[in-house]
Amino acid sequence: MLNDPSLSVTQTCGDCPIRHRAVCARCETDELEQLDQIKYYRKYEAGQTVVWSGDRMEFVGSVVSGIATLTQTMEDGRTQMVGLLLPSDFVGRPGRGNAAYDVVATTDLVMCCFRKQPFEDLMNKTPHIAHRLLEMTLDELDAAREWMLVLGRKTAREKIASLLSIIARRDASLHLRSAEGQLVFDLPLTREAMADYLGLTLETVSRQISALRKDGVIHLEGKRHVTVPDMERLLEEAGDDADGGMLA
Repeated sequence: MLNDPSLSVTQTCGDCPIRHRAVCARCETDELEQLDQIKYYRKYEAGQTVVWSGDRMEFVGSVVSGIATLTQTMEDGRTQMVGLLLPSDFVGRPGRGNAAYDVVATTDLVMCCFRKQPFEDLMNKTPHIAHRLLEMTLDELDAAREWMLVLGRKTAREKIASLLSIIARRDASLHLRSAEGQLVFDLPLTREAMADYLGLTLETVSRQISALRKDGVIHLEGKRHVTVPDMERLLEEAGDDADGGMLA
């Protein structure tokens, strides 16, 4: 099975694409060796569930490649996508036994996983890991607050522009490129997934993307390959300034 932790995935810390952003980003060589002893890689196909809400979490880890969604289901069956997991994002919470959300692979997904109890033990002894995890948690909190604003106050056009800018900036960070000027990236979400995440209809998403393309804010090659000629203009369309904050 693809989610069998014994399945070999060709990956080492030395060529890890998220090494500079992951929970191990500040680890020394001896700390990396300790992490390596409790680490394994796990692959998921698009559409496959990583963990169900309420399930016991036997691992924590980082998304190496691909994208996943965090979803919460209400008692009457209605669901809400409450977050995206992009490369380098952390899955699971030390000290919590069960998953708080459904985690589902949106694209083919590779995760770097750590056995949960040994990771918690190592975190308590390793300031570099604990400090980096705190930084990532605070970044996640900032992102959640930003997303509350996107969903609650922004127009449909601003929502689409905001999502594109978030993905563009993350892609630039992962590839150690400047997040200014022209940016080129592959959109990891289908328009249906974008609609679910943004609380819009598929028709609205398609219409707003077409409008942004017509106005020259973005260029599209196919449905996924996106060029942003001027990142500052995209941020303006999102209602943000060049630093990603709201315009006054």
